[in-house]
Amino acid sequence: MDNKETGRQIMRELMGPQYLETKDKKANSFNIVLNEFSEEVCFGRVWSRTGIDRKLRSILNIAMLTALNRPTQLRVHVEGALNNGCTVDELQEILLQSAVYCGLPAAGEAFRVAEEVLKERKLLA
Repeated sequence: MDNKETGRQIMRELMGPQYLETKDKKANSFNIVLNEFSEEVCFGRVWSRTGIDRKLRSILNIAMLTALNRPTQLRVHVEGALNNGCTVDELQEILLQSAVYCGLPAAGEAFRVAEEVLKERKLLA
């Protein structure tokens, strides 16, 4: 399997087949280069490495995306973290830790995004 197919398989496992279907429908001649880069490099080469497991990669992504205040990508990676075995308690701790190092505004936004995902999955009342 080449890097692109490996990447697509990891994305499918991480975010679900619907994510890829939606991504493919939105593809066009302009954004295809970024989509392919993400599939081949981010997921096909980096996420496929064996040095750390997917759960830890998800934890790192949540912390980094919180620090960068990237709510759209954070949402996708909260979904992925849950699929990779992160618990609600672990997500809460990751985001609380982020509040100390990234600031309350960034962590507050991250908590809001995570809450939406958790409510949608019926993991939070």
